[in-house]
Amino acid sequence: MRRSVLPLADAAALPAWRRPAALLVLMAAAMPIAFATWSALLNNFVVEVAGFDGSDIGWLHTVREIPGFLAVGVIALLMLVREQVLGLVALVLLGVATALTAQFPGLGGILAITLLSSIGFHYFETVNQSLQLQWLPVDSAPRMLGWLTAVGSAAAFVSYGAVVASWTALSLDFNTVYMVSGGITAALALAALLLYPNFAAPAPQSHRMVLRRRYWLYYALQFVAGARRQIFVVFAAFMMVEKFGFEVHEVTMLFLANFVASAVAAPLMGRAVGRFGERAALSAEYVGLSLVFLAYGGLYLFGWGVTLAIALYVIDHLLFSLAFALRTYFQKIADPADIAPTNAVAFTINHIAAVFLPALLGYLWLTSPPAVFGLAAGLAVVSLGLALMIPRHPGPGRETVFAAPARPLQT
Repeated sequence: MRRSVLPLADAAALPAWRRPAALLVLMAAAMPIAFATWSALLNNFVVEVAGFDGSDIGWLHTVREIPGFLAVGVIALLMLVREQVLGLVALVLLGVATALTAQFPGLGGILAITLLSSIGFHYFETVNQSLQLQWLPVDSAPRMLGWLTAVGSAAAFVSYGAVVASWTALSLDFNTVYMVSGGITAALALAALLLYPNFAAPAPQSHRMVLRRRYWLYYALQFVAGARRQIFVVFAAFMMVEKFGFEVHEVTMLFLANFVASAVAAPLMGRAVGRFGERAALSAEYVGLSLVFLAYGGLYLFGWGVTLAIALYVIDHLLFSLAFALRTYFQKIADPADIAPTNAVAFTINHIAAVFLPALLGYLWLTSPPAVFGLAAGLAVVSLGLALMIPRHPGPGRETVFAAPARPLQT
């Protein structure tokens, strides 16, 4: 049966649980159940089952980021399927691939199933972020994005809590946890496909690739953010397993602490972005990250202990929660019809460095882990320099501090 298409303006007549905001909440909760559980178990799974070293984990994350680099393909798919449907189908793929992860314990199998789950994750995230910017009003977007971040953190918290409470007590194995978490995500996505109408945003989206000169600062920030974040995603958690010998339940408890902090802090961060602006929020993030990455290097150079490593990891993750300020910056400067195609292009730009950095840095990791984190600190400083170019009140024609001030209206 053909699903109905409902203009966004008419969605207020629906029951609260069937409105666009409710669907955004459902998607924000469903994705981390699979992805966060996959991430929490990954380092132990590949070390204990597949015998990975730093080079292998680098190649794994290079393969994982290839679909992110190809996120621009979303634009072509949007000619065939509605954006909302594409996002939910991608979420189903993420769930199913996560459920099957432990069925492929060799290097080749892990790379193949990771590629499939990554297609689901990156295409879902590309569409999900686009829908958020299209469906949320500009004036309330920072606050609402903060709450959606908190919802995702709460979902991850529940997932991690279940692993911590049951991994040892129930003698669970990797296959059981992956099957359950992936199955829940797939089931929630299928339910959303069946229960929600297609919401039509007020501005029809362009179905061609959009590259505009006036978005150059947004593109640059995305590129550096992608390179910097890969170092954290790939090597920070791997360090906890390789250097400090964390077991599954200990890694999961660390992730649990991260998402407790995010669930509490993200709404406050959303309000702070709304009050102080994107430039201040992103600058604070990048100053903090540069210091954290330098301290990571110090863990190896000066033999600092595991307590500091845990604290740095939580602070690191918390600072990354401010990254939604980059999305609200783009929302303020963008032509409404550019949101979906530019979001896809930005995802590709974000993943340019992600495709080759993990593999290359995996070899560097074998000889000098502090050098890897030193490079990340340098990228954070570059990001800070770019963030300072954002105006206090960005908008069309005011994309950077170098733009000419708007002329007063003639009366």
